[in-house]
Amino acid sequence: MIGEKIKTLLIDQDKDLVKPADQVAVVGTKNRLNHALLILTTDKYAVVPVLDEKSRMKGLISMPSIMQAIMEIEDVHFEKLGEIKVEEIMDTDFPHVFEDYELENVLHMLVNHAFITVIDEDQTFKGIITRSEILKGTNRIAHEFEKVYDVREKLLTDPLK
Repeated sequence: MIGEKIKTLLIDQDKDLVKPADQVAVVGTKNRLNHALLILTTDKYAVVPVLDEKSRMKGLISMPSIMQAIMEIEDVHFEKLGEIKVEEIMDTDFPHVFEDYELENVLHMLVNHAFITVIDEDQTFKGIITRSEILKGTNRIAHEFEKVYDVREKLLTDPLK
């Protein structure tokens, strides 16, 4: 369990930990790979969420998945970028939490993922929690904890004595 004092410093109290959906680059399931490639390269993202026409979270699309879809052993078929739909190659196994998430679960998930998607019970995309925001909080703890709190070592006693 994460202590309240640590949680207070970890999460910037001036802003929500969740980056809202309207501030996140996404692509649609019906978009072609050329559109996804444009979003990924223009915004310099490694991976972005994929939503359906009702803003429900359906998967993730990445540069490697796009390249794999258009490559063969001896050639790269760039013309396929305008033919293949995102939904045909997106990764449907993606990390997510619901709006009432537990911070501890998010921290565990962010060890292996750059961001976690936040959805509601209908799978509607609400936003993302990024590893970057957690690292900013970790930096804040490293620099501010002893300025805010008096820290002393606990005296450990042997429970068998």
